[in-house]
Amino acid sequence: MDRRTLVASFAALPILGVPAISRAQTVRTVAAAPPEVETAPKWPIAPQYYPTKVTVRPEYEPGSIIILSDRFFLYHVIEKRKAMRYGVAVGRAELVFRGEAEVGRKVEWPSWKPTPEMIQRNPGAYARYADGMPGGPKNPLGARALYLYQNGRDTAIRIHGTTEPQSIGHAVSNGCIRMVNDHVIALFDQVPIGTKVTVY
Repeated sequence: MDRRTLVASFAALPILGVPAISRAQTVRTVAAAPPEVETAPKWPIAPQYYPTKVTVRPEYEPGSIIILSDRFFLYHVIEKRKAMRYGVAVGRAELVFRGEAEVGRKVEWPSWKPTPEMIQRNPGAYARYADGMPGGPKNPLGARALYLYQNGRDTAIRIHGTTEPQSIGHAVSNGCIRMVNDHVIALFDQVPIGTKVTVY
């Protein structure tokens, strides 16, 4: 199997019935990645979570965002059969958000306020921020945030940057989708209000 076929098979989304590939295949795919991926800046994340242009199935609408929670990947479909794939962190098992939404709001250096549910679950960590935290480099939402809405209502789920880039590739959050700040800035600049987001 040549390099192009390996990369395409790794990128094909399993929700369409494409079988999951083995860990060994994943390693070979990363090793065969295009030179621009191999020479990318070394973020504190595994190389398979670096931004990578991949081939996806034709059913996916250009402009949409697809998130595979169990694979820790976000796909931004940039044209027919092509997407930029980013590594993400997602919610812990009981907090994973799934379903369809749309980008209802975009904010640079967003402020942050824990939800009442977060404070109830872990008052020691969140109660002191009950009145909110202004945006900035120490804010847990990072450099950018895309606010997900359903039927015109805020879901309290965001695609956002993070002060903990090492969390990418793990289920650690309170439900939101975390990205490396550099990556969420790139996505933010490409995604308009109203973009469809589907989380599996």
